[in-house]
Amino acid sequence: MDSNAKDRFISGPLELRDAALFTDLYELTMAASYFREGMTGQATFSLFVRRLPPERPFLIAAGLEDVLNFLQGFHFSDRAVAYLGSLKRFDPSFLDHLKTLRFSGTVRAVPEGTPIFADEPLLEITAPIMEAQLVEAAVLNFCHFQTLLATKAARCVLAARGRPVVEFGLRRTHGIDAGMKAARCAYIAGAVMSSNVLAGLEYGIPPTGTMAHSYVTAFPREIDAFRAFASAFPEHAILLIDTYDTIAAAHKAVQVAKEMEQQGRRLAAVRLDSGDIVELSRRVRAILDQAGLDYVKIFVSGGLDEYLIDEYLERGAPVDAFGVGTRMDVSADVPYLDMAYKLVRYDGRDVLKISQGKQTWAGEKQVWRERGADGRYRGDVIALKDEPAPAPGAEPLLRTVMENGRVLEPHPSLAEIRERCARAIRELPGELLRVRDAGSYPVRFSEALTALQRSRQAEVVAAEVSPITAPK
Repeated sequence: MDSNAKDRFISGPLELRDAALFTDLYELTMAASYFREGMTGQATFSLFVRRLPPERPFLIAAGLEDVLNFLQGFHFSDRAVAYLGSLKRFDPSFLDHLKTLRFSGTVRAVPEGTPIFADEPLLEITAPIMEAQLVEAAVLNFCHFQTLLATKAARCVLAARGRPVVEFGLRRTHGIDAGMKAARCAYIAGAVMSSNVLAGLEYGIPPTGTMAHSYVTAFPREIDAFRAFASAFPEHAILLIDTYDTIAAAHKAVQVAKEMEQQGRRLAAVRLDSGDIVELSRRVRAILDQAGLDYVKIFVSGGLDEYLIDEYLERGAPVDAFGVGTRMDVSADVPYLDMAYKLVRYDGRDVLKISQGKQTWAGEKQVWRERGADGRYRGDVIALKDEPAPAPGAEPLLRTVMENGRVLEPHPSLAEIRERCARAIRELPGELLRVRDAGSYPVRFSEALTALQRSRQAEVVAAEVSPITAPK
């Protein structure tokens, strides 16, 4: 590999060589046509979700840090330009232009960890149209995946009702980058730890782990495995007790815990990973309590998501913490969002599309968030960028974070993003926080934006939905 770091996009521990080619081919063919036509005007693209899935009363914005790092380092290496030349599709003058192309635009964005709703821009990018077009695929990729995962993790944390949630899904995520992003997004959303050790190194997320069934079966007897693990990690021992017979193993855990007490130690927890979790957790809790081990926690894992967590707690399962893996880290019930990156203004002209089911709103925008008397958010207004606040105290969500291709301030720490997310979720209406049968959140469009939309629609219909005439 080329050792020249300027040809790489670095995201945490991962590097993507020739990241400018992390795009769809049609972005490049459009850029080549813009170049040929001499189209260099300023373009604004808006990134938003058209509609929320029924299972998602809100989304948590994530991925902005990657977007900004990508844009700040955006360029085509000699290797990338040579490859494009080998495709025999592009004029040499266009390829020469790519060699010196850098992102020089402005980004206005919602901070990571902010709850958002349908049609609300996560970010808007304004730059010469070729630049703004070429970055579409990467910007969508970064924001879509991380928003998806942060939202799912937030729901799991809400379902746990204050009990710790640990991110456990590394081995079944869709690749290395997905595994890292899943840990980061879960931590933003309120998970307290991750099994991913590399996420600990790169992001500062506290790592945690217990033992696998293979560890238990490697020993001649289950209690031998328990004793060995407790001896090796007396400060953090969590015993997995469902390899053979869960109830029998619970009694063995009591025996090991008593032996630890004689050494001045305490067993931290036991883990259940299968079976009837509600019934087993009740019986295990009774066994532990009868032995005077009320301090030993019950940790549950195994195919969890917000729905199972909610069900277990509704049925009174005495569970102290949850290890949530696959279903959270792949957002199993909602594996994608209807997220789009659309041109809303070009060269001083507000633009839109009127396709059925995929209509876009013209113009650069701002999102204002209003509060009720109780301090909670009561509704949002999507307005034109330069409109005044719709009401005293309304908060503008989109902030300028990049100008002239340069990030304006250092990225906030992961801890700061996490705290912002927790605070914002607390300020949402309570009916949005239910796992099932959640309420809806009011989002309206300002009168000025609505008027612009109607005007531009009428102009488009008059100009485009008419008989085609031959060019003069």
